[in-house]
Amino acid sequence: MTDPFGELRSFFTASLIRPVERNHEESPAVRRRRRVVVGVTLVLGAVALGLALAVRPGDPLFYAATLGVAALWTVGAVASGPLHLGRGRGRSGGQTRGALQGLILGLMLLAIFLAGAFVVAQIPFLRAPVEGLLNHARYGSLWVVAIITAINGIAEELFFRGAVYASLDRRVNGLGSAVVYASSTLFSGVPLLTFAALCLGFLTTAQRRVTGGVLGPIASHLTWSLGMLLALPYVFALGG
Repeated sequence: MTDPFGELRSFFTASLIRPVERNHEESPAVRRRRRVVVGVTLVLGAVALGLALAVRPGDPLFYAATLGVAALWTVGAVASGPLHLGRGRGRSGGQTRGALQGLILGLMLLAIFLAGAFVVAQIPFLRAPVEGLLNHARYGSLWVVAIITAINGIAEELFFRGAVYASLDRRVNGLGSAVVYASSTLFSGVPLLTFAALCLGFLTTAQRRVTGGVLGPIASHLTWSLGMLLALPYVFALGG
């Protein structure tokens, strides 16, 4: 008889705990270059994100502004140095790309956040800022917002789990990548967005540590962000 708790433990061990062997060592010169590029990109991207989220819902400028933020993250990631897709570890010991594990982890995080959103929906001072974010989808084109959400998710993982993670010292790159990612949302003025970024950052950083690349984190990020975009309005309607 299959032990569900044993299966779950094996899954988390393979996807979040046991790193796959690889050699991505970089010279001090490459690391210094990464840090310069990352620092400049981070300042520009954080300001650009704050400005983008300040655009009035329904204004077509929002689309251009958010695509501009994605472009900044992507250019910064590519300019900083080599990026890797990474390889995941299956429960049987074989290697995968980690995309399926990322999908499953993203769905788990999505379920937790939707349950929390039902509670948030009943607290006015927490609900109001989130409603402001959702208005961009309500008053704009949902499919366009979904595409932009996906593009931004990929760009953020390339930069934060690719460039930022690789630029930091190995002793702090996990915590540092998650904290820096969350800090980039501070100018948005939405505390729950920063909290969500911190939670997502810790999950995807753990995947980055295990796989050595960005593909698994991208899969988790897209699953979570698109799921929140599509499901959160319905959860808020039920909670309200």
